[in-house]
Amino acid sequence: MKRLVSIQPLEGHRLHLRFNDGVEGVVDLSALVGMGVFAAWNDPAHFARVRVNSLGAAEWDDEIDLCPDQLYLQLTGKPVAELFPNWHPEVAHA
Repeated sequence: MKRLVSIQPLEGHRLHLRFNDGVEGVVDLSALVGMGVFAAWNDPAHFARVRVNSLGAAEWDDEIDLCPDQLYLQLTGKPVAELFPNWHPEVAHA
């Protein structure tokens, strides 16, 4: 499991992330803004309150959290099977 060790909000609803394996870079979350719970991000001050929680996930005021594995996949472009070699989609959907 990947865990965030640092996170920095950037303009344009982007985050600079660093993971426990040293991988770091920027992800763009602007496509989520305004949808459901992500409407809170319409306020730039709310988006800027992001922090790393005790599970190594991105979190905003105990209201919104994002899975670090999903952020890692988005950042690296790696397929799910590379991060989770024992995952079998046909079993997951059975």
